[in-house]
Amino acid sequence: MPRLVFLPGLINDARLWQNQIDGLNGVADCSVDDLTGHDSIAALAASVLEQAPSTHFALAGLSMGGYVALEVMRQAPERVTALALLDTSARPDTPQATEGRRAAIALSETDYPAFIAALYSRLVNARHGHDPELSALFAAMAHSVGQPAFTRQQTAILGRIDNRPLLGAINCPTLVLWGAEDAVTPLEVHAEMAAAIPEATLSILPDCGHLSALEQPASVTAALHAWLKKLP
Repeated sequence: MPRLVFLPGLINDARLWQNQIDGLNGVADCSVDDLTGHDSIAALAASVLEQAPSTHFALAGLSMGGYVALEVMRQAPERVTALALLDTSARPDTPQATEGRRAAIALSETDYPAFIAALYSRLVNARHGHDPELSALFAAMAHSVGQPAFTRQQTAILGRIDNRPLLGAINCPTLVLWGAEDAVTPLEVHAEMAAAIPEATLSILPDCGHLSALEQPASVTAALHAWLKKLP
C-alpha cells in the first residue's frame, strides 16, 4: 500500500484531510504533516522530508501545502512517487498579494477571531459560506494553529520563489485539482501547472471554492483515488 503524506493549507491542521483519510482507508497509508513550525517554505519542505514515513511517498498539498509540496519536489524529487496539487499555484505573490498578506498579519494581530471569519468567507463558495459545521471546523483549526503560527506561515508564503521553471522536470503522476469557484487561485494558474508538468491531469470540481477537501470531500477523495491508481 502506498504511503501518502498530506500537507494542510494556511491555518489548517490535519482535520482538513480527515474525509480523504477515511475515504482512502485500505488504499493508502496516510499521514498529515504539521506546517506551523518554520517561517520559510524551504525549511517547511525540509521538515516534511525529515518526517516522511518512508523513503518514497506520494504527496498531496492544498494551497500553502501545495507551495511546500513544490519545494519538496525541488529538494528531493526522487523521493516523491506521485504529486497532487490542490487549489494552489506555482507562481510567486504579486505585489498586490504581498500587500494583502501584510495587511492580514496586521489584522490577525489586532482581532484574530474577526480575521478568521473574514478569511473563511473569502475561501469558500457562497453556499458553503452558510454551512455552520464547516465554518465551525475552519475556526477550530485556525484557533488550534494560533495567530503566531499564522504569522510564520504568511512570512513563509511571502518569501516563496517562482516554481514555474521547476514544473517541466516533475516526472511523476500529478493531479492538479481546482474548485471552480476558487476566488484565491484562479483556473489560469492550475491550467499553467497542468500544461507544464508532463504527467499531469487537471480536475475541476463544480460548486467548490478554495477549500476543496472540505467543500467537496467525496469528489476530492475520488480524484485522489484515481490518481493513486496510476502508481506502479
